[in-house]
Amino acid sequence: MAQLRIGSRGSQLALWQANHISALLRGRGHEVEIEIIKTTGDKITDVALAQVGTKGMFTKEIEEALAAGRVDLAVHSLKDLPTELPPGFELVAITTRVNPRDVFLSVKYDSVAALPKGGRVGTSSLRRQAQLKVVRPDLVIHALRGNVDTRVRKLEAGDYDAIILAAAGLTRLGKTQLVKEVLSEEFMCPAAGQGALGIEIRAGDEAMRAHLAFLDDPAARATTTCERALLNKLGGGCQVPIGAFAESSEGGLQLTAIVARADGSVILRETQRGNDPIALGELVGETLLQRGADQILEDVYGAAAVAPQQP
Repeated sequence: MAQLRIGSRGSQLALWQANHISALLRGRGHEVEIEIIKTTGDKITDVALAQVGTKGMFTKEIEEALAAGRVDLAVHSLKDLPTELPPGFELVAITTRVNPRDVFLSVKYDSVAALPKGGRVGTSSLRRQAQLKVVRPDLVIHALRGNVDTRVRKLEAGDYDAIILAAAGLTRLGKTQLVKEVLSEEFMCPAAGQGALGIEIRAGDEAMRAHLAFLDDPAARATTTCERALLNKLGGGCQVPIGAFAESSEGGLQLTAIVARADGSVILRETQRGNDPIALGELVGETLLQRGADQILEDVYGAAAVAPQQP
């Protein structure tokens, strides 16, 4: 069988993901190597994500290695992958999705509701910040960067009363000890594509496409395609206050999406059903734009939104 080279970021979670795909490929008889590649997002660790504003900040350098032939495939957290890939690349597989929801972690408190007035919550996500502020405007949001281990250590050290992370990463790494509450999609609409992995190859690489086809999960492909179509319609990336959650419903799909101001003063929510993932995503996106999402996002892109403070 083939010898395959995987390009991956070097974080513990990224390497878990790359090794997971590697194991599946080895199970098919392939020899697999993993090349660690440092991305722009990995190099900029002292600035909130919303202030960086670079699309592809976690993927660009990996795609350069892919284009140069140093690696044959790239394994990404799908939520980090821009909705429009640069020319020359294709998304060959979207893996079976694990829980896409966000979770609340704390040493002292059992839920968001139990946090004291003025409680310190760590997150660098404007999406999470905005939705927290809708229900708890009294909370103080602090920027939280770094890998999963680093974030959990900061919580344990008392830097924060709580932090919000994706359920998927914690589950994959077996670090769920401090999870006190799984946040429903009604309360905390997840990021588009959260919980799924995206496998990227050079466009037109027929041999690689054949090797990797078994990794593509039709259900995950449908729901995440819908969410990413919504995100694409809104022109957003993983750093903006947009949430999207699609699930199978009565033979089709149901998509719930939110666009919010970072301070929680305005949140637009839209839920619709349909059968075509892309058409449904674009419809919900257009509906939100007509309801005022365009102005909210224009303010964010214009850096008018308040970025989380460093603690």
